[in-house]
Amino acid sequence: MFRKETIALIGDRGICDEKDVAPAIHYSAVFAASCEQDFVEMSTRARHPQNYTRYGNPVHERVKALVAALEGTETALVTGSGMGAMCTTLLALLSAGDHVIAQRRHYMSTANLLDGLLRRLGVESTLVDQTDPSAFGRAIRRNTKLIVLESPANPLLELTDMAPIAAMATSHRVLTIADNTFASPLNQQPHALGVDIVIHSATKYLGGHHDLTGGVICTCHALADRIWHTHVTLGSVLSPMDAWLLLRGIRTFPVRMERVNRNALALARFLSRHPNVSSVGYPGLRSHPQFDLACRQMRGFGGVLTFRLRTGPVAARRLVDKLRISQVAGSLGGVNSLAIHVATMWGGTRTPPCGVDDIPDDMVRYAVGIEHVEDLKADLSQALEAAG
Repeated sequence: MFRKETIALIGDRGICDEKDVAPAIHYSAVFAASCEQDFVEMSTRARHPQNYTRYGNPVHERVKALVAALEGTETALVTGSGMGAMCTTLLALLSAGDHVIAQRRHYMSTANLLDGLLRRLGVESTLVDQTDPSAFGRAIRRNTKLIVLESPANPLLELTDMAPIAAMATSHRVLTIADNTFASPLNQQPHALGVDIVIHSATKYLGGHHDLTGGVICTCHALADRIWHTHVTLGSVLSPMDAWLLLRGIRTFPVRMERVNRNALALARFLSRHPNVSSVGYPGLRSHPQFDLACRQMRGFGGVLTFRLRTGPVAARRLVDKLRISQVAGSLGGVNSLAIHVATMWGGTRTPPCGVDDIPDDMVRYAVGIEHVEDLKADLSQALEAAG
């Protein structure tokens, strides 16, 4: 079996009948059949990659093969965004009267989906402490259908011990879904830990350049078939151009992620020693309360860290403005670093159901890129001094 660095480069060979070294962009909304019988075959085979681009596209097929191979699942589906992937999956597998168990801490849009749209459709959610695996078991009901996980969780980087939760869910015939965006397939493979469905916002590390939006659903063939019908109905389609950009991003994903991992760990250690910083949140630091779990569950610790300033929230907001290399933007996973004042970004959703009621006002989230680490250290140093 090839290693991930090689899979990212050759894992889609043979998917399309092409001789191009760089794959073509199939920018067609609809595909013509060669004859009437061919059209019948295309129409009756629902997931045909050359029928109608809402149903599939040759570039989609390449991306699906690559990400499924990186995640270790049988197959994958692609969508127009990460939330397109999450929303499609939950709507495909849930009905009125069903019950979902989720973490108290989730990406804000996932939290809003659980507490908003799904609640209006008659699906009830129970939020539990993700750092306590037994809490998921205690929340199981007769009508529980799904457990939704995210590790590390945005924005405070708590971890979820996925293996025992997945085993417990399987014993109760409950499906598990994990958002693996923050970790990426290079650092963590939830499916290998027993999780049934793995979700990605491909906008982040897989794309890697802040120039596309996309989502991926990685799972087995049987679940993919169930989810696909809802996917076609909802129409969260990944455009051929974004699929091609994602394909290009995946080629360099392992190399970028190795650099990001290395930079982030170095910056976390640097910040933890700075006199103006009161604490640093990063799974790769021994000071992280779940460091042992991080070492057991992850191969690398990712590119997002948080830190708090001793001088308070005004200084934290000032620091973000003083940074010269990183830009102020609420995303992550690209080649360049981004920073935000966390409470400002989450200010509009600071309610207990979203799990953001306890975000400190003096916290900065730093999404590390692939710049030279010494330049990033120097930039953080000057900004910390200027912030006061």
